[in-house]
Amino acid sequence: MTVTEPAARFVVIYDEPSDPEAFERHYNDVHVPLAKQYPGLRRYTRSNNPTAVIGDPCYLVVMLDWDKMAALRSALASDIGRRTAADATENLARYTTFRALILPLDAA
Repeated sequence: MTVTEPAARFVVIYDEPSDPEAFERHYNDVHVPLAKQYPGLRRYTRSNNPTAVIGDPCYLVVMLDWDKMAALRSALASDIGRRTAADATENLARYTTFRALILPLDAA
């Protein structure tokens, strides 16, 4: 059996929340269950309090992987993708600023 590496990644970087407890409660109870329903999602990983080497520190980095870029884009455009994005902009944005990136993953 051949295991292929993911070809596309969606990364969200969250700054320090104004109310970490409220942020974590909403993030874990509402946002993560939504995000894990993305069609074709292969892997969801989270890194709390990552260490900044260059640039400003952040609070949380989340990475979601898909097998193909088309699958990632389709997932973001899906009903659950729109619901997840709306939750972030309507609820998580009350506590923190964040940015999201779409990354094509090239084999080294």
